[in-house]
Amino acid sequence: MKTLGYYNGEYGPLEQMRVPMNDRVCFFGDGVYEATTVENHIPYALDEHLQRMERSAAKLEIPLPMELQALRETLLEMTAKLDSGSSQLYWQLTRGTAPRTHAFPKDARPNLWITLRPFSMRDPSLSYGLLSVPDTRYFHCDVKTLNLIPNVMAAERAARAGCEEAVFHRDGMVTEGSHSNMHILKNGVLQTAPLSNLILPGITRAQLLKLAREMGVPVLEKAFTLQEMFQADEAFFTSASAFCCRASTLDGKPIGGKDEALLSALRNAYLDKFRKETSAVNPYLEKRP
Repeated sequence: MKTLGYYNGEYGPLEQMRVPMNDRVCFFGDGVYEATTVENHIPYALDEHLQRMERSAAKLEIPLPMELQALRETLLEMTAKLDSGSSQLYWQLTRGTAPRTHAFPKDARPNLWITLRPFSMRDPSLSYGLLSVPDTRYFHCDVKTLNLIPNVMAAERAARAGCEEAVFHRDGMVTEGSHSNMHILKNGVLQTAPLSNLILPGITRAQLLKLAREMGVPVLEKAFTLQEMFQADEAFFTSASAFCCRASTLDGKPIGGKDEALLSALRNAYLDKFRKETSAVNPYLEKRP
């Protein structure tokens, strides 16, 4: 099977899956989501993604449809069903199915969606362009909700400018990317915005900071400006699908390129961690017909 979908216990190819029009995701984007890269049928950092989803759902008062361990097993079973060992695993939880009304429906049960499709990770050895965009989003960016219109519009602006990613900023202070966390290297120090309600607590971000500290690289969790990005030795972004990608331009002007050795060391350490974790064996592969 090339693609696979799941909706409340029903499986099928994504092209054949159908969902109710009254699912509140259709009206309000009323839900939360997670996504991770799958290699060798192993979803990377699955437990961390599940824990973040649990936190996001709790903030929106959406109950989980099953225990985390049961959801974990469901996701592992899904990845074993797909023919390709390299894929993207995406899952979302919506508040439920009910006639359109803003207040929570009283008797609705949460809906669980899962999608799997072949996926090739962005080449981390290349350099990419960035475009700065004012951050006009609301003040709950730490919750991984399905309400992503500002991110979609920013990503489209970046794509039209020939850039890979948009850099959100509030009055010149960088928050994050449209679908990534932003970082700089300056004088051997890794700097990134601190966790707050203005940025998503990225799984890749957290793991990279941990690796940096283990490598003896100083870490400074402090917001930086667009001007500091121009003055940095290196600028890069991280996400579950990009891992650790160097930026070479910002708004059409060159940036970074002054400490490629340190950036490469961080990137290679992260790739090593990814390869080690995804070298495990998915137990559900043995149950495939």
